[in-house]
Amino acid sequence: MMDIKTAWEELRHRVENCRKCGLCETRHNIVFGEGPVENCRVVLVGEGPGADEDATGRPFVGKAGQLLTDILEKGGNIPRETLYITNMVKCRPPNNRDPMREECSACSEYLEAQLLLLHPDIVVTLGNVPTKWLLKTGQGITNLRGKWLNWRGIKLFPMFHPSYLLRYSSKAEGSPKYLTWVDVRALKSEIDKLKQQER
Repeated sequence: MMDIKTAWEELRHRVENCRKCGLCETRHNIVFGEGPVENCRVVLVGEGPGADEDATGRPFVGKAGQLLTDILEKGGNIPRETLYITNMVKCRPPNNRDPMREECSACSEYLEAQLLLLHPDIVVTLGNVPTKWLLKTGQGITNLRGKWLNWRGIKLFPMFHPSYLLRYSSKAEGSPKYLTWVDVRALKSEIDKLKQQER
């Protein structure tokens, strides 16, 4: 039986050599994901890498990523390094557009393999693309955000994508930023419950 370290190395190798969709033609780097791979409590799944991520090979390092780190740490006291962070697709869609259905389909086996290896307690989907894909729903993020849902026995919690929040500066009650602060506190509360159950 393959050990977990070898399984991760093999999966990464498959992603690095993937030619299953057109995104491989324009990428500089794959953006595989980063974070703890053992005893992983929470996985964040974004949509796709942007320019900064494509350049560095790391997820959520641009403006949206900085905002995400800020929200997690200031809003929920959740250190970024305690989470595994990845994307629905591992190569940058041109001009930061949303990944297309066929691109998600080509990449979904890699995301599912990551989730299988990580076996998290919670999956947080950021934005429409991973939320709709994993839940196989036509409902959008506005309707689903902040709700605790089920994905194959794992708690799934949709939140707004931080790039969406960058477009709306208001922090007024009911605004996307306000709702995200509410959501990150709910996430923190659930993480704390899991920690208590382990004691």
